[in-house]
Amino acid sequence: MTSCEVGGGEKPDKDQIKRLKKIISEIPDDATLNADADLIKALADPTRIKILHLLKYGELCVCEIIGALEKPQPTISHHLNILKKAGFLKWRKEGVWIHYSLSTPNIIDNLNELTKNR
Repeated sequence: MTSCEVGGGEKPDKDQIKRLKKIISEIPDDATLNADADLIKALADPTRIKILHLLKYGELCVCEIIGALEKPQPTISHHLNILKKAGFLKWRKEGVWIHYSLSTPNIIDNLNELTKNR
């Protein structure tokens, strides 16, 4: 294990503090980071990721999603609601059924980019 490279004492020197303050100033504010974390949390479930992958191929009725994933309607509706609130899905109502699609087609590409180095 290497030691902390704090100059001479136990506290950062003025140059280190200046460099760290510059780095901190370039980090997004807390509200932005919280919003980003909420988006990532919306993806933190295998069922929701499966839904996104299904919708990569086009719009689906909720009944088709239920059938494809073989999960109860309340479970699928819960996951669709989380994805919708996060902005990952578009939806339209046709009669009693709701049809879902990806809000932007590159969502799956972005997800794959995030997970490619595992």
